[in-house]
Amino acid sequence: MSKIVKQKLPIWYWIIAAFALLWNALGIYKYLQHAYQTEAFKALYPDLETLTMVINTPDWVMAAFATAVFFGFLGSVALLLRTKWAKPLLLISLIGITIQLTYNLFISNALEVYGPGAIIMPMMVLVFGFVIFYLAKKAESKGWIL
Repeated sequence: MSKIVKQKLPIWYWIIAAFALLWNALGIYKYLQHAYQTEAFKALYPDLETLTMVINTPDWVMAAFATAVFFGFLGSVALLLRTKWAKPLLLISLIGITIQLTYNLFISNALEVYGPGAIIMPMMVLVFGFVIFYLAKKAESKGWIL
C-alpha cells in the first residue's frame, strides 16, 4: 500500500484520467438529456425524422448508454483515486459502449439519417473507451493502482 502512496505517476496519467472523468460526466449529461427528453432536448432536432429516431431509441440501448457513461464515470473516479476497481468498471463501460455502438451503426437507420458523419462520434467514444481501459490495465500491471 505504501508503494502506491510514494510512487509518483507520470503527468500524462493524471491528464488522461481527469479528461476521462470530464468526458464521462458529459456523457452522463447527454444520457440524462436523452432519457428525460425535455423540450430543450427536442429543440436540438429540428428535423422530425431525426427526432423520431432519437425518441424511439429502444430501452435496451438506453440501458447500454447508461451503463457506458455511469460505469465510465465511476471507473474514471477509480483511476483518480488509484483503486483496483478502475479496470472492471471501465470494462463494463466498454461493453455498454459496444452494445450502443452496434445498435447505432448496424441496427438503427442512423447512417441514413446522419450520413457518414454518424460514424465519427461513436468511433471516438469507442476508441477513448479502449484508451481509458488500457490505462487502467497498464496502471494495474505497473502497480500504480491496487
